[in-house]
Amino acid sequence: MHIFILKAMDHSIETLSPCEMVAIPRARVLELTGRPAIARALWWSNLVDEATLREWLVNLGQRDAVQRIAHLFCELHLRLASVGLVRDGEFSLPISQSELGDTMGLSTVHVNRALQSLRRQGLIGLESHVLTIPDIDRLRKFGGFNPNYLHLEGGKTDRSPTGGVRPG
Repeated sequence: MHIFILKAMDHSIETLSPCEMVAIPRARVLELTGRPAIARALWWSNLVDEATLREWLVNLGQRDAVQRIAHLFCELHLRLASVGLVRDGEFSLPISQSELGDTMGLSTVHVNRALQSLRRQGLIGLESHVLTIPDIDRLRKFGGFNPNYLHLEGGKTDRSPTGGVRPG
């Protein structure tokens, strides 16, 4: 949608794992946005994106490194749980400390220290790109995580903008 409206992106997107991309022609986007349910869904998605941006600004500006990373892990846990990718508090985290640092605005050394702190406190386990969160409520409290900005209704289901309930 960004390219459709602005004609050029002012940022890039990179995936950490394989994905499929689909190009939707401009005429088809115009046709789809003329349908009220689709337009409402796109509007809803944009509002959630804006809420997430606001939360990330707070995270970067007001939390220390260890809390920032804890907050990110809570968000990832909730997002992945909502689509069934968390098992017994564990999920795949296929990123390096350098990539985590880029995401959090931290040096690799600072990320390493923060991860060690989270481990020492018993808040996480991280081995072979698998993150384990033994007590998500404890990690949420530590990281100041309030999931309201994601609008995932507890991570189980997600109210669609058209009124139905769909899997998160």
